[in-house]
Amino acid sequence: MTEKLFSSEIRVMELLWKNGEMTAKELAAALGESIGWSKTTTYTVIKKCIDKGAVLRTDPGFVCKAAVSKNEIQESEAFELIDRLFGGSPDLLVSALIGSGKISPEQLKNLREMVKNMEEE
Repeated sequence: MTEKLFSSEIRVMELLWKNGEMTAKELAAALGESIGWSKTTTYTVIKKCIDKGAVLRTDPGFVCKAAVSKNEIQESEAFELIDRLFGGSPDLLVSALIGSGKISPEQLKNLREMVKNMEEE
């Protein structure tokens, strides 16, 4: 696993997960259009992702490719959240989500199915 990625770095990763390989120039154009980043800002964030081992760069053309999967980052971020806010207790996270009343009946049904499937494994 790489070092923790910040929200700006996740933006770069989202494009790479969605599109596969992209040149730094393509990333800069996409991020410039979608969120107003300058080319310099984009290149700085790409370099941070490379330094953290999240992005692989090949030449010629400064071609970038995700070195970690979205699932790996989601798992890492989820466990960090659980550690930081719920004392390492996943059941407290689920309790907070259910207690908030913001989980739809369909989402609650999906959670029950996941638990059932895990118990059967």
